[in-house]
Amino acid sequence: MIGHDRWKTIGAIFVLCAATAIASPAQVFTTLSGFNCGNGCFPYFVTPVQGTDGKLYGTTAGGNRPSYPGTTFSVTTLGVMTVLDIFCGSCQGGSSPNAGLVLDNDGNFYGTTFGYDYDLNDGSVFKMNAKGTLTTLHRFRSTDGDDSLAALLLAADGNFYGSTFYGGNSGGCSIGCGTIFKITKEGKLTTLHSFDQTDGAGPVGALIQDTDGNLYGTATFGGANGYGTIFKITSGGRLTTLHDFALADGAAPYGGVLLASDGNFYGTTSQGGDPNCYGGNCGTVFKMTPTGTLTTLHSFAGYPSEGAQPMAGLLQATDGNFYGTTYDGGANFQGGTIFKITSAGNLTTLYSLCSLANCADGARPEGGLVQSTNGMFYGVTYEGGYYDDGTVFSLDMGLGPFVTFVRFAGRVGRTGPILGQGLTGTTSVSINGIEADFTVVSDTHIKATVPPGATTGFVTVTTPSGTLTSNVPFRVIP
Repeated sequence: MIGHDRWKTIGAIFVLCAATAIASPAQVFTTLSGFNCGNGCFPYFVTPVQGTDGKLYGTTAGGNRPSYPGTTFSVTTLGVMTVLDIFCGSCQGGSSPNAGLVLDNDGNFYGTTFGYDYDLNDGSVFKMNAKGTLTTLHRFRSTDGDDSLAALLLAADGNFYGSTFYGGNSGGCSIGCGTIFKITKEGKLTTLHSFDQTDGAGPVGALIQDTDGNLYGTATFGGANGYGTIFKITSGGRLTTLHDFALADGAAPYGGVLLASDGNFYGTTSQGGDPNCYGGNCGTVFKMTPTGTLTTLHSFAGYPSEGAQPMAGLLQATDGNFYGTTYDGGANFQGGTIFKITSAGNLTTLYSLCSLANCADGARPEGGLVQSTNGMFYGVTYEGGYYDDGTVFSLDMGLGPFVTFVRFAGRVGRTGPILGQGLTGTTSVSINGIEADFTVVSDTHIKATVPPGATTGFVTVTTPSGTLTSNVPFRVIP
């Protein structure tokens, strides 16, 4: 299990650098920015999130000498980075935000900290506006959770759901096995479940929600075999273990699961799989049916042919394929990789990090990828760059622009944001063919209202440059 003190002593941000590697005409990797510990360093389980302004937002676990309590930042798709907030290790706002941020309908961001919470080192939940003004919503107190490593989920009911790595009220672990919680935008927190080792321990990956309102996630450790679990939990807190990992089919799933377009769940484990890979047990990619039948799609081979130890979950891109990162392995030994894998398990290594001298292009990504509405992928690395404090990178696979939404479900009459590029001059917005009322807020942001008669389906936006379609269907709640 992760050492409790390791996460309390580290930390992330700035310094512009650029390093581009071209693997094929439609595949371009670019290092956009580098971190240094004067402003921030070491982004951990951070997947960037796109804001209503088209910028990418994230957190770093460290930075701001001498205490290194971490930062929040924004970065443009061209690599111009801005520090938004610097945490204070001895202040009530908490510090060391190890996970990324989530965007709400109003353009605010919500996140969690791992520790250094004023008088107790148990972490917090915070809200931040786009300018970086931060408000602490809740400070954990061990029994209701301790130290969150997971990004929050904005659910269809308008509340946020998340997890803590330690804490809770069970006796299965010396400092608690972790919790699942719900928190309102006003900061009222409800502990839904306390893990007790038998049903899992130490959740890290963000939760997801299905069309029925149930939540799904992973526990990194514990379960029947001690190698972690996949679980389902209702919004009322009833937890069901769907799969217990057994090492051969994977172990230590740090990333969460993804509900794909085919109705199955996909994810990764950081360990387990092929025991004969370089270093042994390099991790897996898996598929699981809604009833819990798991299939191992790929066991990583590690250095030099493939990556190893994926710490983040997967992204299903607009081409239907899955994309992810590995923390270790690749052609450059321990630099890690970016990979693509099909639903049938055919894996392609797209880029091996640490390809440049002194790993100037970045190394060891622990977070996952986001696909911006410009079609490109973005991510961060934990190490590498000019100061070896991490980087921000992009990967262009030649995929076209699209639109997406902040909340993927809503009722008739509800208004919510649509994110995209080149939205100025939009002439129509429709949900599954039904015209919707809308307002163009900016070139990257539209507000649209779910119209009467709308049913679940793709959103289309007609702009002066052409029609943009959403990457996933929008679910209309009856």
